[in-house]
Amino acid sequence: MHGQSQQLELLIIVLPEANTSIFYGRIKRICETELGVMSQCCLPRNVQKAGQQYLQNMALKINVKVGGRNTALEDALHRRIPLLTDLPTMIFGADVTHPPSGEDASPSIAAVVASMDWPEVSKYKCLVSSQCHREEIIADLFTEVKDSQKGLVYGGMIRELLVSFYRANGCRKPARIIFYRDGVSEGQFSQVLLYEMDAIRKACASIEEGYLPPVTFVVVQKRHHTRLFPENHRAGDLMDRSGNILPGTVVDTQICHPNEFDFYLCSHSGIQGTSRPAHYHVLFDENKFGADALQTLTYNLCYTYARCTRSVSIVPPAYYAHLAAFRARHYLEDGHFDQGSTSARSSRLPDRAVPVKPLPKVKENVEQFMFYC
Repeated sequence: MHGQSQQLELLIIVLPEANTSIFYGRIKRICETELGVMSQCCLPRNVQKAGQQYLQNMALKINVKVGGRNTALEDALHRRIPLLTDLPTMIFGADVTHPPSGEDASPSIAAVVASMDWPEVSKYKCLVSSQCHREEIIADLFTEVKDSQKGLVYGGMIRELLVSFYRANGCRKPARIIFYRDGVSEGQFSQVLLYEMDAIRKACASIEEGYLPPVTFVVVQKRHHTRLFPENHRAGDLMDRSGNILPGTVVDTQICHPNEFDFYLCSHSGIQGTSRPAHYHVLFDENKFGADALQTLTYNLCYTYARCTRSVSIVPPAYYAHLAAFRARHYLEDGHFDQGSTSARSSRLPDRAVPVKPLPKVKENVEQFMFYC
């Protein structure tokens, strides 16, 4: 309970062993869109064992759900990271998840997260929306509606997150934007960049006339067939205990595009099997990042993922956006749950005549924290 209002802040729920996913989805929808209460679900077998690792993982999740911070980059605290800590910088992550093939009536779910704490950049607010079936471009980034009394009314996820950053950082607008976009295939690069960069520009201009902070737009790809190996398998200093390349390994020559700005980054330590590096494509860069600077920043951010104490395989903003989009599918009462973000692969066009079912609004006291973790 909090203060004299006696309002419940956190609900810990032990799920039944049967039909776990059904109960989980309903609980999250009710808690986050109806009651406005943070929740943490547990399985009985894990609660009964109560192992140290399990309790530590639970503590990490609960801490960020109630507004805490698990990690922060030391160099960020001391303002020593170029092109991040010198000026107010806002880092976005965006993803779209699609329903399984064959479910033509189910909408796609878009999620956008953005850092709210500068210079630490470890707390991310999230907004979600539904859109046309298997539509990869995020439609709700910026909206403009003409009202008979108010005139033009601006909205959209980017604008709302910009306003939230402004309020959370002492009325300072971000002077720099870094946008990590997940789930886009190479054939969609130009289309997604054109539409979504235009939405970012319009959202910024709607905040204040002439406000156009420099933007770096990076696509994150995990679904590829490239694997990296040490050249000398006997050199222990080039690989970890599982025989994978060391975390922090970057390849930006030979197997990359000769003219475009892209690189492979293996940011995690593979526990089992062969590590798959993430492939980052810098489609637009007004901040004029050097290759080393952006690669180092991206790698360092991979250590700030809230749900574990190790580095993760893709940059956390993109990871959070995927988690949030997957969570939001539970908000559809008759929703179906997909297991990953995919590019639209259907050989036939989706039925645009099917109306898109809007998502229920997440309660404000839940939305301001990392409820999706």
